[in-house]
Amino acid sequence: MINLLLFLATIGTTLLAGTLHEGGNPFKDISSLRLGIPFSFTLLSILLCHELAHYFTARAHKARTSLPYFIPAPTFLGTFGAVIKIKSPLPNRKALLDVGIAGPLASFILSTVAVAIGLNISEVVSEAPKGSLTLGDSILFSLIARIVKGQLPEGYDIMLGPVAFAGWIGLLITAMNLLPVGQLDGGHISYSFLGRWHFVLAIFMFLAMLGLSLLWPGWFIWAFLILALGLRHPPPVNDRMTLDRRRKLLALIGLIMFILTFVPTPFPYLWGR
Repeated sequence: MINLLLFLATIGTTLLAGTLHEGGNPFKDISSLRLGIPFSFTLLSILLCHELAHYFTARAHKARTSLPYFIPAPTFLGTFGAVIKIKSPLPNRKALLDVGIAGPLASFILSTVAVAIGLNISEVVSEAPKGSLTLGDSILFSLIARIVKGQLPEGYDIMLGPVAFAGWIGLLITAMNLLPVGQLDGGHISYSFLGRWHFVLAIFMFLAMLGLSLLWPGWFIWAFLILALGLRHPPPVNDRMTLDRRRKLLALIGLIMFILTFVPTPFPYLWGR
């Protein structure tokens, strides 16, 4: 019941966020909520598939796990994401890798599709409307934009539609989850590959986030939130089992996804230029 109520609440907050992005005002005209459907549906689809990929993979390895908990938020995104709680230790490193990579793979694919579709219907403008949110670009997003829109004339930019914006958020969430620290997805992957050396990489990433906070203050908050949750990763039941070749390839794919989706400055300016 709690999972369902949180999901319904997140539908409401993302609908509200999407409507406000599109210039609607549901407090004056409730029917304007329809404007928020493309953003809400796209973003929640990405989050749901990410968490269900974790859920079903964990269940396949006989681990007990909760259903996804969605986190509604009164912000311009409408949500702080979603999580599942794994209630029993994973049996070995192979299972740890499988569970860790499943969610990012799902959100990476869906977000890439959403960005490609969304950019195709987004408008190229010579001047962004006043109050527009400036977004940083990842390698993947820039590549898709170049393919879909071509080389933009000097001084022009893309005004993202709701589907493209939701896809951009999906790529950002994928990158954040792939950080190789603690019990994030990237932490699962790096521990399965590196074992106890994972902690050294986690410390390095924590220090890197502190350095990146000079470019974007949000990294400072994210770094200390992760520190509070713990940089170490608990070992699986069988910590001696090493990864096979296929899973080592999956770990490499996880690293590539992180490089392609990482944005050093997600929000260069809070509002406008």
